[in-house]
Amino acid sequence: MGFSSSVSNFLFDAGIMSWDVLLTLLNLVRRKRRIGHVTPEGHPGYGGHWPEFRPPQEGDSRCSCPALNAMANHGILSRNGRGISFVELNHQIRATYNFGASFCSFVPHYAARMLKRSYRNDTFDLAELDLHNGIEHDASLFRLDTALEPNQSVKHIPYIEELLAATTGKDKDGNDILTSKDLSRILGKRRAVARAVNKEFSLSFFHKVFGSSNSSTLLTIFGGRVGDLRSIVLHERIPEGWESRIRQPYGLTMLNFNKTVLGVEFGVREKDWAEVAQEAARDSTKSK
Repeated sequence: MGFSSSVSNFLFDAGIMSWDVLLTLLNLVRRKRRIGHVTPEGHPGYGGHWPEFRPPQEGDSRCSCPALNAMANHGILSRNGRGISFVELNHQIRATYNFGASFCSFVPHYAARMLKRSYRNDTFDLAELDLHNGIEHDASLFRLDTALEPNQSVKHIPYIEELLAATTGKDKDGNDILTSKDLSRILGKRRAVARAVNKEFSLSFFHKVFGSSNSSTLLTIFGGRVGDLRSIVLHERIPEGWESRIRQPYGLTMLNFNKTVLGVEFGVREKDWAEVAQEAARDSTKSK
C-alpha cells in the first residue's frame, strides 16, 4: 500500500470515528423507533414481512457470516451471493439490521481494502469475504477452522447446538436468552480446543476482538433471543415478524457496540478449558 493510500485510509477512518461519536450522541437525545417500525418503510422486512426464504442452490456463493447469508437467502442481497457491490452492502445492512451509518460504511470499506478493490466501483462474491485472517478467523462460534474445513460456508452443527443450549439468561416472559457471560464462556472453549487440534491455528489480538465483535451481534442486533438465533445461525433465515432489537434512531454505533464487545472479550477464559482441550487433542489424534 502506498503512502498516499495509507494517509487517505487514516483520514477516512478518523472521519468515520468522529461521525460515529456524533451519531452516538444524537441517539441519546432522539426518541427510539417504535416497535414494529424499526425496519424502514419501503425496505424488505418492513412490518416484519420478509421476502420469501430460499436456501442456496448449487453454485451459489455463501460465507461464514449467517447474517449476510440470510440476506442472500431472502433476496435482500443477490440470491446467488455474487456480484454484490460494496455500496449496496452498506445500505442493505443498515436497513435490515439497524447498524449505524458509520458502522455500515466502515465495514464494507474495510472489506474492499482487504480484497484490494474499489469500494465505489467493484463487486464481490460472499465467499470472497472468507479470506483467511482477513475478516474470517480461527476459533469461530459456528464453523470449524479453515485448516479443517476450507469451505467456510459450511456450518458445524454441533457448535451451534452447543451454543444455543448454553444460555443462562431469561427474559421477562421466561424465554431463554444468551448473555455476554455465555458468549465469553463458549468463546474460551472454542479457542482452547481449536488451539489444541489445529496445527495451523492462529488468532491475533485483532482477530480475538473481531471474533468477539461477530459474536456480540447475537446480543445486540438479535437481543440474545434463542428462538431468533436458532433461525439465523442454524437455518440462515430471518424469522417472520422479526426486526432488529436495536431501536435507536441512528442505529447501533461502533462506540456503543464496543461496550458489549469488550465485555465479551475480557470475559474469555481459555485456561478454564485446558482439560477439555487436551481431551479434544487426544481424540483428534486417535481419529487420524
